[in-house]
Amino acid sequence: MNPPTPAIVSQKAVQALPRWALLLLCLAYVVPGFVARDPWKNSDVTAFGYMLALAQQKTAWLSPLLGGLPPETDGLLPYWMGALAIQWAPDWLSPDMAVRLPFGLLLSLTLVATWYGVYYLARSPAAQPVAFAFGGEASPTDYARAMADGGLLALLACLGLAQLSHETTSYVVQLCCTALVFYGVAALAFHTVIPAVALAIGLSGLALAGAPALATLFGIGGAWLIWRTAEQEMPHRKVWTIAMLGLLLAVALLAWQLDLWRWRIVGTEAGGKEVPSLIKLLLWFGWPAWPLGLWTLWRWRKQIASKQWHRHLWLPIWFSLVSFGATATTAPADRALLLGLPALATLSAFALPTLSRAVAALIDWFTLLFFSIATLTIWVIWIAMQTGVPAKPAANVAKLAPGFTPSFSLLALLVALAASAAWCSLVWWRASRDRIVIWKSLVLPASGATLGWLLLMTLWLPLLNYARSYAPQTAELLQRMPGVQQTCAQTYGLSRAQMAAFQYHGGLTLQPVAENKTSTSLSNGGPAQPLSCPWLLVDIASWPAPADVLNAEEWVPVATVPRPTDKNDQVLLFKRAEAAPSAD
Repeated sequence: MNPPTPAIVSQKAVQALPRWALLLLCLAYVVPGFVARDPWKNSDVTAFGYMLALAQQKTAWLSPLLGGLPPETDGLLPYWMGALAIQWAPDWLSPDMAVRLPFGLLLSLTLVATWYGVYYLARSPAAQPVAFAFGGEASPTDYARAMADGGLLALLACLGLAQLSHETTSYVVQLCCTALVFYGVAALAFHTVIPAVALAIGLSGLALAGAPALATLFGIGGAWLIWRTAEQEMPHRKVWTIAMLGLLLAVALLAWQLDLWRWRIVGTEAGGKEVPSLIKLLLWFGWPAWPLGLWTLWRWRKQIASKQWHRHLWLPIWFSLVSFGATATTAPADRALLLGLPALATLSAFALPTLSRAVAALIDWFTLLFFSIATLTIWVIWIAMQTGVPAKPAANVAKLAPGFTPSFSLLALLVALAASAAWCSLVWWRASRDRIVIWKSLVLPASGATLGWLLLMTLWLPLLNYARSYAPQTAELLQRMPGVQQTCAQTYGLSRAQMAAFQYHGGLTLQPVAENKTSTSLSNGGPAQPLSCPWLLVDIASWPAPADVLNAEEWVPVATVPRPTDKNDQVLLFKRAEAAPSAD
C-alpha cells in the first residue's frame, strides 16, 4: 500500500504560468553572458584556446595541444563543437562569439530537459496530490505543468548556475547531458523514442565530455529505478532495464577506447580550510533550491522510506547524491556541483505543494529584500562609474580596477531599465493579492537571479571584461613589443589561459621554451642553435627559470606587465640580448 501523499493541491492552485512570461524569463537568463563579452579567465578562455587551435588546424583533432600542453579536462566533444562552430560561422562573426552559439543552445536544452523531467515525474501516480472527497483537486496534467514551472524557476534561481552555465567549457556539455539523462529516465514511462534518444545522447555525451564515471553512476541508478517501477506504470520495464545496461556497457567501452577513464578522487585535509570552503560552496551555490529540497525530504519521508522506490523522489535524490559525492571528492568542486542543480531544483519543486503560507511569505520577503538591495547596488555603482557620484563607489572602482575607463552603451542602459521596471512590476503583482498558485514562491527568486545576472552583463559588462579577461594585459604587452606582428615570442611557465589569451587577443605566435629549445644536438654533440623568437614571456611565479632550461644571460628584461585587477598575475617580458637595444 502506498503511503499517503503530503501534497494537497486544488485546481485553482495549478493555474498555468503564462508561457510568454516563462519564455521571456528564460531568454533574459540565457542570452546575457553569451554576447558582447571577452573570454574570461581561466576555464573559459582556456577551452576557447583549444577550440581556436583546432579550427585553425594548428593541432590534431584527436590530441589537441595548446602551447604544447594537452587539456586539463578530458573529453574532446566540447572542443570539437567549438572548433566546428568557428569553421562554420560566417566571416562577420568573431570566433569567440561563434563558439558561444552551440553552448547557448546547450544551456537552453538544459532548461527544456529539466522542465520536461519534472513534468513527467509529477505525472507519476505516487506524485499526485490528495483526491478531495467532493472533487476539486488538481488534474494530473495541470498539476504536472505547474510543478514543472516551479522546477524550472528553482533552477533559474540557483545562484551557482549563472556564470558557469555561460562558459564555453566541458562542464556546460556535462550539465546538458545530465539533464538529458534525467529527462530520459523520468519520461520513459510515458514515451519511448524521444526519451530513449535523450538517454543515448546524454550518456554518450557525458563520456565524450570527460565524465564517464558520472555517466555510469547516473545510468546505473536510472536502470535500477526503471527496474523497480510498477508493471502497470511501465509495462516493458525489464526490456528497458536491459537496454539501459547495454547502453551503459557501450558507453563504458567507448570511454575505454578513447582513454577517458581517469582516477580523479582527491583527498581533503582533515581539519583544514578545505572542509569549511566546501560547506560554504554547498550553502550558496544551490540557494534557494537546497532548503526547499531538504523540506521535500522531510514532508515526503514516508514515501521515501517505503519499498516502492518512487521515481519522482529517488531519481532527483540519486542524481543529487552523485553530484554531491563528486563535489566532495573531485576538483574543481563547483563544476561537479553544477551537474546536480537540475535534480536539486526538481526536489525543491516537490516542496511547493507542502509549503505553509508563513514559509512562502518568508521566502518572498527575503528574496524581495536581497535582490532589491543587490539591484540598487548595481545601479549605484554604475552611476558612480559614469558620473563620479557618489564619490566612494567611484573611488572603490578606480582602486580595484586601475586604468579602467568607463564606457556608455545606450542599448545596455535601455535593456537594464526595462528589466528593472519588469522587476518592480513583478513585485507589485506578487504583493497585490494573496496568490494561491503553487509556483508563486519561486517567481521572485528566479526573476531576481535573472535580473541580477542581466544587470551585471549589461551595466557592468565593460568593467567585468576589464577585470576578468586578459585583453588589457595583452594590450600592454603589445605596446612593449614593437613590430610584434612580424615576430614570435617564447614562453616559459605561462598557464594555458594566458597562452590562449595572448594568442587570440594579441595575435602572437608562441613557442614554449620547454618544447622548442634546441640546446645541444644529441646526435653530434654540436653547439646549441639560437631560437628565432626575439621575445620571451615568463610568468613571474616561474622566474628564475632553471639554467638547463633557459639561459637567463641571453635575455634582457624589458618590462613587468601585470593584469590590472590582480597584482599577483604578472608576466615578465624579456628581449634577446643580441636583439636588445643598447643600454645607453
